[in-house]
Amino acid sequence: MQEREQVAVRQQRRWVPAVLAVVFTPLLVLAVSACSQDVSGTATTVVPVGATDFATIPPVITTAPGVSTTLPPGSVGFEQEYVVASGDSPIKVANSYGISVEELLMYNGWVSTSQFPYPTQTLKIPPTAKTTTAQAIANTTLPPQGPSSKGCGTRPAGTYEVAPGDSLSKIGSLFCVKMAAIMTANGWYTQDDVKLFAGQSIIIPAWVG
Repeated sequence: MQEREQVAVRQQRRWVPAVLAVVFTPLLVLAVSACSQDVSGTATTVVPVGATDFATIPPVITTAPGVSTTLPPGSVGFEQEYVVASGDSPIKVANSYGISVEELLMYNGWVSTSQFPYPTQTLKIPPTAKTTTAQAIANTTLPPQGPSSKGCGTRPAGTYEVAPGDSLSKIGSLFCVKMAAIMTANGWYTQDDVKLFAGQSIIIPAWVG
């Protein structure tokens, strides 16, 4: 009886490994297969990279107007200083230098004629001025030197006898001077101050041509 039991045990010991082999071998194969697929997939995956087609950005071209440094013909070409005198006004000083009131205000950083300085104070004259300070003072302080000659040549301040049909613009054209300059020379500050009549003697400001 003991011999039979020992034989049965030996037989069981023989088929147990076989059964285990049958059961676990497929599972082992599957596991190894899965691992090999993962490893090979991550190791051999190649992502194709083609040429990048970026649009070429053109250079920036500014459309802002360039700053011109060219001065108008007849300009003195340098900055000047002027000491304000009693009786001066923005239009009087501007006309003395052959510039506009707007130029005078802008160059001095003013936004209104009310900022015009008081007598003995100094202001700046832009390089676009047509006369020097010495000439400007002479043009406004020297008395008229007799009847003024017509035309656009250089001449001192003079007088003119108003003729019938004359107007401020017509007189300005005869002597190549601006109406504002004639108004300043005669103490007219607005158009309402201008009263012309035949036979009237008015001052024609000096001109440096």
